[in-house]
Amino acid sequence: MARAFLLVMDSVGIGGAPDAAEFGDEGADTLGHIAEACAAGGADVPGLRAGPLAIPTMNRLGIGRAAEASTGRHPAGLPRVEAPEAIWAHAREVSRGKDTQSGHWELAGLPVPFTWGYFPDEVPALPEALTRALITEAGLPGILGDKHASGTAILDELGAEHVRTGKPICYTSVDSVLQIAAHEETFGLERLYAVCRIARRLCDPLRIGRVIARPFTGDEASGFRRTGNRRDLAIPPPAPTLLDEAVSAGRSVFAVGKIADIFCNRGVSRILKATDNAAQFDATLAAAEAARDGDLVVTNFIDFDQLYGHRRDVAGYAACLEDFDRRLPELIWRLRTGDLIVLTADHGNDPTFRGTDHTRENIPVLAFGPGIEGKAAGARSTYADVAATIAAHLGLPPMRRGASLM
Repeated sequence: MARAFLLVMDSVGIGGAPDAAEFGDEGADTLGHIAEACAAGGADVPGLRAGPLAIPTMNRLGIGRAAEASTGRHPAGLPRVEAPEAIWAHAREVSRGKDTQSGHWELAGLPVPFTWGYFPDEVPALPEALTRALITEAGLPGILGDKHASGTAILDELGAEHVRTGKPICYTSVDSVLQIAAHEETFGLERLYAVCRIARRLCDPLRIGRVIARPFTGDEASGFRRTGNRRDLAIPPPAPTLLDEAVSAGRSVFAVGKIADIFCNRGVSRILKATDNAAQFDATLAAAEAARDGDLVVTNFIDFDQLYGHRRDVAGYAACLEDFDRRLPELIWRLRTGDLIVLTADHGNDPTFRGTDHTRENIPVLAFGPGIEGKAAGARSTYADVAATIAAHLGLPPMRRGASLM
């Protein structure tokens, strides 16, 4: 039994989702297109160094083979490994979404059993009744934005006006989300959180998955920058997840990064907040030192998505993959006999694709640890197979959905 580690590389999709066209994402392939740009020498991509994508650890585990099985094409520049060290597979999502919440819930054994609410891509994007209620109940002078937008671009556009007027910046995307940005000093961090709590209640009847507080600092002269004090207010899972099952069985669940927010603190024993991949990896290593036999560590690595996918930064995304791959052995070296790591993703965010939003893609599923023999596990019909695999490994009751890879 020993321990289990669920590592979610936020947005590292491997293309090929059979229903991608229904989401406007036919042809998206996050890992494949990044590898292709690297293999081409990076001449057409600002900041991209020459040479193939260097992710030897993940490639030995089988990520290249999983991508090949998903799309029919092996990622350009990655050596083809004939006998990967992990149990390797690719999985499709059955939940009707391509967002963080849908992906993580399904990874934890709970495909979303309903359709999320979304705000239309028009101006204004928010229903008038929602805007009016938020302004009244939060005592606001008004709001700015009220449209689909990139979180960094909208700070450049409206940050100065927000500071001048005191009106928070409200924006959304193709995901089921309302994001509210405000200056930590001129507006106040606790006030922003209070506004978001009101917005969360108002968004509940609309089935909006998350309300996200997006605090920032800076000024017009030096530029505005997001801080690490983001907070996600999510709809709680409507049924038990893998995390709930683990806690119910007396195990400790370590939630690293934004995991606790995604699951509304349900099924969480210890929260290890960390704002970027480096800090999240450090916190995962700390959890590995503290975790006992039968415990579960769940980490979301956010930089792939937040810093590079949404910003369509191919060079940054490639470097982020390589940095993560260099650190992965630090955790592998700490594994004990019987430990299991499942390395996966929650959706795609192809930085070469149109727009700035997530892409509907298959995900890699790599299960490995001391004594686990590598093998192909084929195409998986749901992300929930990840939860089923971990539940079986930890001796927990079988999940309602999914089948173990083991």
